[in-house]
Formats: sequence, structure tokens, C-alpha cells
Amino acid sequence: MQKSLRTPRQILLQSLLVEARKAKGLTQAELAEALNKPQSFVAKYENGERRIDVVEFVDITSALGVSTADFLARIEPVVIRSRQPGD
Repeated sequence: MQKSLRTPRQILLQSLLVEARKAKGLTQAELAEALNKPQSFVAKYENGERRIDVVEFVDITSALGVSTADFLARIEPVVIRSRQPGD
């Protein structure tokens, strides 16, 4: 499995998180404050400079008031299409 900051799934996740933050009318600084993190934490994952782990993902979606399942459902079709025979 490829681990990269530039895979289609990672880029999709980043864009969905940015979209959700903006839909809530939050700045990066406001979201970071809700997460008890520095603003650079949000900036780095949104700009593709760092990956987030599953616990961070759950915390971020919770702070945004969105369902983790909804996010995963939007990413899942990309997962299915990217699988190679024999995976």
C-alpha cells in the first residue's frame, strides 16, 4: 500500500476536511483552538504537509460536527477504484 501525501485518497480527504471547515464558517485558527492544537497543525494537514492518524481524524470531524462515517463513505469509492487485481 502506497503511503504518500499525494495519493488520490489523501488529496480527497484533505479537500473534504477543508470543505467541511469552511462550511462551518471556521478559520484554521478557530478549528485548531477547538482541537487544542496550534494553527499550524490544521494548516499542515490541509496543505498536504502531514498525514493525520485515525484518532486525529475522529477529533477533527467531531470538532467540525460532521460524521466520520459520512467522510469515509465519500472516500470509499476512490478506494474501490484504486485497488489492483490480487489486492
